Amino acid sequence: MNPKISIGSWAFAFGPFSKEPWSFSRILQYASKAGYDGVEINGFHPHPNPEIYDTVTKRIELRKEMESYNLGISGYAPDFTSAPPALVEQSKYLELIKKYIQFSQDIGTTILRIDTVSPPEAISEQEYNERFNRLVSNWKASAEIAEQEGMKIVWEFEPGFWLNKPSEVKRLVESVNNPAFQILFDTSHAYMSGVIGARHIGEREVLSGGTIEYAKMLENYIGHFHVIDSDGTLHDNETSTHAEFGSGYVDFKGFFTELKPVISNLEWWCVDFCFNAHVEEWGRRAVPFIKNRIQEVS
Repeated sequence: MNPKISIGSWAFAFGPFSKEPWSFSRILQYASKAGYDGVEINGFHPHPNPEIYDTVTKRIELRKEMESYNLGISGYAPDFTSAPPALVEQSKYLELIKKYIQFSQDIGTTILRIDTVSPPEAISEQEYNERFNRLVSNWKASAEIAEQEGMKIVWEFEPGFWLNKPSEVKRLVESVNNPAFQILFDTSHAYMSGVIGARHIGEREVLSGGTIEYAKMLENYIGHFHVIDSDGTLHDNETSTHAEFGSGYVDFKGFFTELKPVISNLEWWCVDFCFNAHVEEWGRRAVPFIKNRIQEVS
């Protein structure tokens, strides 16, 4: 295994950094010095988005700036908050999909990250089915566009968003049934979803085999990888706490060993320290930690 390792720029814009987010240029300088191969771009203001980089020329300049630091782009994670895909009309959602696909292509990545946007909540069976069917329809149509454009859409499931049980995740990706639509597997979210059963509506659904069993359930659909530890807690009772590597419960050596056939085929692994006040310090230690675990299983 010899993946390129990136860091998500959202870690320097959300949570503790929301009042004074780092500029994207500052993040590039940090990532380069810390030994990363690239950055996964947060599409929320003030980081790169189609409104700020509103011309092809500006987008080319962005690529050149990243290249000046010898950094690549592992993916783009844009803002879909105005269009929860299980609730909005298809035309509105696809308008954003097309805009973000074009932006992704212009800046040089084929990976577009999405989520369900809506929080987990107790709803009637009828409403659940209506939302699920609308979600499948919107994501099927999105995947068809992505496939035509040589792009890949990756869905990041997590405790903070609707459809966060293992069986729901598998059912959804199987229902979309398009190779251009795949799973973004985040080790921290998988631990909270598959081991803790965090924010499951109704009966909790946990897996005795933990993150390894979860990944093997989805191994035919994993198209992108976020690697981060979990201490078994939620950040602000909403989504997974992204803990320092080695301080939590994720067995990275075991995971890398068991999932080697799957994750070794992924070009990029992204370090995700979202909502973590210590990202500047802990992010520096992440690259050698990951590389050491890889060496142990090689």
